[in-house]
Amino acid sequence: MSDKLLVYGLGYAGYGMEAVLCYLLARQGRWRRLKGLWLYVTLLFGLDAVARPVVLNYFGPASVQYAYFYWLSDVVLATGAFLLICNFFRRACKLEERLWRFVRLLLVFVFVLVAAISALTLTRHYTQLYTTFIVEFSQNLYFSCLVLNTMLYLMIQQLAIEDDELGLLVCGMGVQFAGEAACLALLHLTSGGMFARVVAMVLPPACTLGMLATWTYAIVKTPQEVPVRAHVGKQAALVEVVAD
Repeated sequence: MSDKLLVYGLGYAGYGMEAVLCYLLARQGRWRRLKGLWLYVTLLFGLDAVARPVVLNYFGPASVQYAYFYWLSDVVLATGAFLLICNFFRRACKLEERLWRFVRLLLVFVFVLVAAISALTLTRHYTQLYTTFIVEFSQNLYFSCLVLNTMLYLMIQQLAIEDDELGLLVCGMGVQFAGEAACLALLHLTSGGMFARVVAMVLPPACTLGMLATWTYAIVKTPQEVPVRAHVGKQAALVEVVAD
């Protein structure tokens, strides 16, 4: 009972934080500068705080309709998170088009690779589109987002980009993806034991709340116009390494 209350509390706190973040982005036209973040937060609020509870209350938690809608919406959110990371990469490479062209090809390759690997499950379970392919694709895409987000953070440090807001936004996404990866690893290692199931219920909404809190702090504590500067020497060195 206490576990369910904790999950409900974290979930509703997340809904409230999503609404607050949407308001902060809409206030004073900040969404124009942070279009990618605004679109993702709006999508997250619409699916997580509105659509999922409506479908849950209408069909019930054990219904096939809710299970289908949940995993389909999870794929939409995972794809939205991937596109948001692409947007962050574009912002980090704002001063270097040559580096961005390489990163753009890498991002396209990663997405195609994830889709191809996930599609291999259909060769073994071609009749289980929702229960196998959709879940596999969502999990693989979230893991890829974790790796790409880590690479982005390291790139920001390597290029010495003076953009505190971007750094906090990337750190917030790291909190979210780390929680997803930890839950999947725990479930696989323990074969879905009781403790793992409780952790899998509590950790994702807690990490989502942590991500939203970090993003809110980033927006409140940074100026509306954020200059992006990089150490030219380090940036040129990285471009040379990529070119080689």
